[in-house]
Amino acid sequence: MIPAIVLLAPLLGGVLAWISGRAGRLWVRIWPLALLVLDFAALLAVWIGGNPDAFHEGAYSFYADLIVPWIPQIGVSVHLVLDGLSLVLSLLAVFIGIVVILVSWKRERDHEGFFYFNITLVLSGVLGTFLAVDLFLFFLFWELMLVPTYFLIVGWGGERRAPAGFKFFLFTQLSGLVMLLAILALYFIHGGSSGVYTFDLFGLIGTPMSSRTSFLLMLGFMAAFAVKLPAVPFHSWLPDAYVEAPLEATILLAALLSKSAAYGILRFVLPLFHDAALAFAPVAYVLGVLSVVYGAVLAFAQTDLKRLIAYSSVSHLGFVLVGIFALSPLALQGSVLQMVSHGVATGALFVVAGFMERRLGHRDLSRMGGLFPLVPRLAGAGVALALVALGVPGSGNFIAEVLIVIGTFQASPLFAVLVSSGLVFSVVYALWMIQRAFHGRAAVSGSLRDLSALEAAGALVMILVVFWLGLHPQPVFDATSRFLQTLQGGA
Repeated sequence: MIPAIVLLAPLLGGVLAWISGRAGRLWVRIWPLALLVLDFAALLAVWIGGNPDAFHEGAYSFYADLIVPWIPQIGVSVHLVLDGLSLVLSLLAVFIGIVVILVSWKRERDHEGFFYFNITLVLSGVLGTFLAVDLFLFFLFWELMLVPTYFLIVGWGGERRAPAGFKFFLFTQLSGLVMLLAILALYFIHGGSSGVYTFDLFGLIGTPMSSRTSFLLMLGFMAAFAVKLPAVPFHSWLPDAYVEAPLEATILLAALLSKSAAYGILRFVLPLFHDAALAFAPVAYVLGVLSVVYGAVLAFAQTDLKRLIAYSSVSHLGFVLVGIFALSPLALQGSVLQMVSHGVATGALFVVAGFMERRLGHRDLSRMGGLFPLVPRLAGAGVALALVALGVPGSGNFIAEVLIVIGTFQASPLFAVLVSSGLVFSVVYALWMIQRAFHGRAAVSGSLRDLSALEAAGALVMILVVFWLGLHPQPVFDATSRFLQTLQGGA
């Protein structure tokens, strides 16, 4: 029952927030926060005291496995599993959800109950993608993320929120429909060859098909995952969506929705289409290197702080794409660590950007400067997180990207050298951001309110988590190693 509890707790909190919207602003926040904290505690208890080999399915083992028939006539079931990979990413999702609720705690907005309902619905969709191994159910959760995210953008976003929300929805919806066609094709191919029609991942692994068919179906899945990751050139929806979305939605987009795409490649593409993925690897390398370099160069060219962080996110996630398709143990471990570390670090960067915008009334780096003496706690948090973005030794980003480069070198020395250029480019835009925002001549007159004790504590926790991931990444490696080992031979 643990997977069901993990999935439903945020949704219950959102429903209670929506219902209690007229009972006072406090309860609108308390319900989702309380249930997310309980969810986090439950997941942490499983990680500390659970048995990762309690359930088995072929070469795979899980902490928990829940199967409930749903539409047996067509082979659809509610099949949720909690293994090391889904456990680590579910902890990330719930942690980010708690951060989002706390960041919005003192903000007043219209229709607050519905606002928090949409936040928790996004979280439930993300958690569903991390837990579902029935492809029909996975697709439903994949689409479930889109609608509340669209509502958050167009309902509470910036001046250009309508076109930004429409572009986000159009890109992700169309690519998702391509994936649905690939899922249905795989369903009928397996049914035609075996006589068993099922959407269950473990039943579909090893479906006999030609290499051409396998490659085409793999491309159908990759269409959805490349858009939501996003990989260049499928990223054009991202800058506008990140900038125009309210801070809470931006954090969810950057920290979680992109991770669901990388997770989908690991969970579905590699096991179902292992040989096709190997054939696609050179293309994935090119897309990943383009994302690393293009994202970093455009980040350096930005004066809008949120847009700078958005493009830096494209750059960092390019490492993940390269590392996954390198398919070496080190590169796969580095990719998973990068997913977790990037989720926390980029979420924290957007939190700091939001704090700065609330105090300054804008995000324009050309109108900042000299903030360190005025708001030392806020500036200190910003500098620390910028150093994380450039991959300072000791941070999770540094360890992850080094592992990816070393692991990729084993598969392709050329692309390992090319992707390592991102380590240099990130130094340039991160130090440029620090100089423009916090040092130099003061461009702000008057006094500014520094971080409160609660805000400073929250920023400190996120910074410490990122450095904990860098200084002690072994728990993440231990939790995910069983699953990653199954990918080596396409189990």
